[in-house]
Amino acid sequence: MNLPNLVSVIRILLAPAMFYFALNQQSYWFFGVLIFAVFTDVLDGFLARILDQATTLGSRLDSWGDFIIYATMAICAWILWPDIMLREKLYFIIIVLSFTLPVLVGLIKFHTIISYHTWSVKLAVAVTTISYILLFAEISDWPFRIATLFCVYAAIEEIAITLLIHRQRVNVRTVWQVLKYNKNSHGSR
Repeated sequence: MNLPNLVSVIRILLAPAMFYFALNQQSYWFFGVLIFAVFTDVLDGFLARILDQATTLGSRLDSWGDFIIYATMAICAWILWPDIMLREKLYFIIIVLSFTLPVLVGLIKFHTIISYHTWSVKLAVAVTTISYILLFAEISDWPFRIATLFCVYAAIEEIAITLLIHRQRVNVRTVWQVLKYNKNSHGSR
């Protein structure tokens, strides 16, 4: 267990706190824990790179942490803000499908959770998290709707990566990286 992995485990352990605050209608505390969880998502990857402690286990813990926190975030939104969720249900459903379909495709093909950590997913998570806060703080709803487009693109890219690679890999940044790898491996035969 290294420091980046510990940070990922802490993120996973924040999910019950998020549920607690949502179930007790404490939205400010919920937002605080959510922001801290997103911070740990950024921190674990940063630490893994600067400490040269990137591992396959760490990559998988990071993906599990992401899946657990973002699933918890979605469920807690229904608990805390059902009226807003009903109003924005189409966008919410699209975002949830964008988050779950790549995971399901990876499970079907590789029998494990994918851990690509693509740039498009990182951007989609950042945009969605900011838009989520703006939506539920009742500041603006249009960023949440635009975030849907980022999520759909990220999902399409992750599904394409899964379909294009022959064996499960971690830390695949873009579909272009896979296409280049496939071209080079076919060209060297």
